[in-house]
Amino acid sequence: VQLQASGGGLVQAGDSLRLSCEASGFTFSTYVMGWFRQAPGKDREFVSAITFRGGTAYYADSVEGRFTMSRDNTKNTVYLQMNDLKPEDTAVYYCAAYPPVDTIVVEVASGYRYWGQGTLVTVSS
Repeated sequence: VQLQASGGGLVQAGDSLRLSCEASGFTFSTYVMGWFRQAPGKDREFVSAITFRGGTAYYADSVEGRFTMSRDNTKNTVYLQMNDLKPEDTAVYYCAAYPPVDTIVVEVASGYRYWGQGTLVTVSS
């Protein structure tokens, strides 16, 4: 199993970035996918999640209206379009895969089975 995140970088406040996460080794189209982030000295926090067919996306209040998550099941890839970036968005961003179980709580990191290695996003003021 592999989740390969990419697209991070150094940008200025107000800029945009698009993160990608390509999955392999499991049945991607049956998994809810999520993005989390961890800033230096802080706990990992939920950013966004998307249902297995991409019909519904969920967002943390801090990114609602600025970030958009999507997925392409033909490419086993999820995306996180980040607009109007702020210095407080600076963090390592991780993609994660939630297995198909009866009850899914997308905001809780412990429910995710697979994790990527993370990609660093740095937003300067």
